[in-house]
Amino acid sequence: MSTVEELVARSREAQKQFEFATQEQADAAARAVCKAVYDNQEMLGKMAAEESRMGDVNDKIAKCRNKSALIWESLKGKKSVGVIRRIEEKRMLEIAKPVGVVCAVLPSTNPVVTPMGNAAAALKTRNSIIFGPHPRGINVCKVVVDLFRKELAKLGLPEDLVLCLEEVSLEDSNKLMSMVDEIVATGGPGMVKAAYSSGKPSLGVGQGNVQVIVDRDVDIAEACGKIIAGRRFDNGLICLGEQTAFVPEEKFDEFIAEFRKQGGYYAEGKEATDKLREGIFPGGGPINRDVVGLSAEKIAEKLGIEVPEGTKVLGATATVVGKGDDLCREKLCPVINIMPYGTFEEGVANMVKNLEFEGKGHSVAIHSNNPEHVEYCGIHCSVSRCIVNQPAGTTGGGSPTNGYPPTTTLGCGSWGNNSFSGNFNYEHLMNITRVGYPYEESYLPDPAKAWD
Repeated sequence: MSTVEELVARSREAQKQFEFATQEQADAAARAVCKAVYDNQEMLGKMAAEESRMGDVNDKIAKCRNKSALIWESLKGKKSVGVIRRIEEKRMLEIAKPVGVVCAVLPSTNPVVTPMGNAAAALKTRNSIIFGPHPRGINVCKVVVDLFRKELAKLGLPEDLVLCLEEVSLEDSNKLMSMVDEIVATGGPGMVKAAYSSGKPSLGVGQGNVQVIVDRDVDIAEACGKIIAGRRFDNGLICLGEQTAFVPEEKFDEFIAEFRKQGGYYAEGKEATDKLREGIFPGGGPINRDVVGLSAEKIAEKLGIEVPEGTKVLGATATVVGKGDDLCREKLCPVINIMPYGTFEEGVANMVKNLEFEGKGHSVAIHSNNPEHVEYCGIHCSVSRCIVNQPAGTTGGGSPTNGYPPTTTLGCGSWGNNSFSGNFNYEHLMNITRVGYPYEESYLPDPAKAWD
């Protein structure tokens, strides 16, 4: 069994051999890892669901199929080798260079598509990568890495461009992070904090708690359907899943009726609401691990709540906005808080209160046909993504229907204690050399002219 030191040494040697690869070779490597997941989507999706014991197997298969195609499509034709940009007006060139050996810390929620996306970005930019898998994803990670290595060998490239820790321990993970050149940490706050404490450049993600506002001018049934679709996907594991929906007070009853019609269970009254809240957050503490990633029907059964057959999402209304009620927090299962609002400005202010409680910097969603309201929401919410008229849970990480870069690693900016805000992609794993020629004449021969 290889030690961490041996893995890093092998990875570094492979990266040196790959450092001056052509654009065609880098593209072929990135394509190969995405295609490997696409071609093995059913096996890998089932393995991910079984080993993690979370999520919906069909949704995990769909993620393997769709994310692999989306990520490769987003990489096609993009320059990542040699001169990638010529800025004629400034007489400058930008030359892409690899960062070296990348460590990717993986979450239990996405043990297949996250390593695929990270590997594709690393290989596109001529880096090597070593995975630090979650204990509930180590076996599927090994299978994924074996598939990637076989594809690299077919291309005549070093197999050691992709490696993973053979055993998972805090000591080995910390040692790995301290020895590489760049870290991509997709996981819980503890692991992200460890990455930032490693002394190496790190790209970490923040906690989600996606707030949604439904405007008065939209079709309630359509908006409700999109919210349910985003909330229930992969049994609510996705950090982009809708957590609280704010609905106009005069349309609240209509929304609840539609919610029930489309497969939602709504806990009506204090007793039912308390039972759901306590089941998700026992004693007001951390989320109940026994409900994370379960279907709505299985959660209801576990908590002793009777729901109709085919229930997709469990809903309730918090007693207050923000820190006074745990239902306003992130819930890693298909449970949503539904609350009324008065004016649109009050609704957005309530979103902000919940974000201050948890999830600041991540994402919000808005269902509206009013561009001014959309912009108001984007301006007043301290988030990296404002998703418009779409199911946040399935589109904020990139979709054929929007312009977000396809990814499974979502930065939350300084609001979420992250070094970047936006969707992680290959550009985050490039060093840039900027070559600057002199202008033919100074654009500011006299400093006094700057003030004219």
